[in-house]
Amino acid sequence: MAKDRSFRIRGEGDRKGVLLIHGLTGAPAEMKAVGRVLHRQGFSLYAPLLAGHGGTEADLLETGWRDWVDSAKAAYLDFAQEVDEVYVAGICAGGAIGLELCAAFPEIRGAAVYSMLFEYDGWNMPRITTGAPLIQAVANLPLLRSLSFVQPHPYGLKDERLRGLAENALQALIPGALDRMPLGCMHQLYRLARHVEKIAPGIEAPVLIAHAQEDDMANPRNAYRLQRALGGFSEVVMLEDSYHMIHVDKQHARLGELTAGFFGGPVLAPAAVRRATVEA
Repeated sequence: MAKDRSFRIRGEGDRKGVLLIHGLTGAPAEMKAVGRVLHRQGFSLYAPLLAGHGGTEADLLETGWRDWVDSAKAAYLDFAQEVDEVYVAGICAGGAIGLELCAAFPEIRGAAVYSMLFEYDGWNMPRITTGAPLIQAVANLPLLRSLSFVQPHPYGLKDERLRGLAENALQALIPGALDRMPLGCMHQLYRLARHVEKIAPGIEAPVLIAHAQEDDMANPRNAYRLQRALGGFSEVVMLEDSYHMIHVDKQHARLGELTAGFFGGPVLAPAAVRRATVEA
């Protein structure tokens, strides 16, 4: 059984809380860098371990995107008993799961989606990941779903020190994370992203979409694709000195500040229909 690597930190007065959702093959520890910034702003935090994560590739392959969502929903219902207002923030698949929570629980006050991924179309992705229609068609076949690939250098990290840690042992940087992506899990991520795109017009919670201009895994067009799909207020922020792992990379503090401001500012008035794009 996988070790429960979730973490909780109580904030000032427990009035506002952020549910932090890690990415596919990731683990809660990857959300700590952004979480520290949010906690300094008074937010309570809860970073749960998603279903199938924290163990082996085989453990993860036994689950699908609906299992990941269900575990996040259970975490939300638990966390909502502790704070007056809940916000969600997640990286890549975690951001998509956060949007599914917003659709299921309209009382969620806002969402932050980091490095949204509809396609693995970043500048550094191997060919096996870039043919989305083909991958969708064959990746979940019994003989292929357990095949996996390693994220190539620079591992989504522009920070050379962190990149060195990831290269030597990803577990040293993110305890509980996997350093390989099974094709079957990639298939599930694509299904999750397509589902979120379908339900996005009905999401009323305001959404911050943060992305790296030089994202090595997901081209910035993924961020704007999400913004076009959303029906409520959304704001796109492009970070200029990070790669895909913006929540741990060189600008993680800036990302935390942007998220805290978005969750605490006047933008959280009733959802507007306008859209805004800003440069950070």
